[in-house]
Amino acid sequence: MTLFEKIRCLLTFGQGVALPLPELTAETVPTELFKQWFDDANKSGILLPEAMSVSSVSSCGQPSARMVLLKEYNEEGFVFYTNYGSRKSQELSENTKVALLFHWNVLQRQVRIEGTVEKVSPEQSAKYFHSRDIGSQIGAWASHQSKALSHDNQLKEQFEHYQALFKDKEVPLPEFWGGWRVKPHYVEFWQGRASRLHDRLCFEKQGGNWQHAKLQP
Repeated sequence: MTLFEKIRCLLTFGQGVALPLPELTAETVPTELFKQWFDDANKSGILLPEAMSVSSVSSCGQPSARMVLLKEYNEEGFVFYTNYGSRKSQELSENTKVALLFHWNVLQRQVRIEGTVEKVSPEQSAKYFHSRDIGSQIGAWASHQSKALSHDNQLKEQFEHYQALFKDKEVPLPEFWGGWRVKPHYVEFWQGRASRLHDRLCFEKQGGNWQHAKLQP
């Protein structure tokens, strides 16, 4: 983050930066606008602009949400990585419908995404896994995510076990760890405005093509 971006973040915090919506054509796809907004969020000095809420629904209809980090995105979808044994992964396996939410308060912007999920390939997961620092790689092996601890030192003991096991070796990709790709069929961009006359621009996939419309706030 540059000094200018830090100052801008400080001066605009809680006030927002009211920026105009871009001109759209029939060929505009939501990925183009998302890239522009994501770049703006990075330049604004927001801490972790890639942080997003992931909402899943269990087989019995109970929704749950948690924050994760976006690692990749393109026209195919939005990718994050996690333990496949976690609660979120179990719910996504049972019910592939999912929702994402980005909220960038400094810019008075949010992006809502609805779609379905699929696992990324083991090759893609391995490429990202080995780009992480060694502690995070060992931590992925050590944590049985969402499972109860039997005692306070259990996680530390498991970490030390795998640290010794993989000493001076490449840490392999765990079979229980990898990426999920959210394939969107609905994307909504929200821009805060004065007097609550906010802009809401939605894209909806119909017959393989994206249609867009403005909604009342």
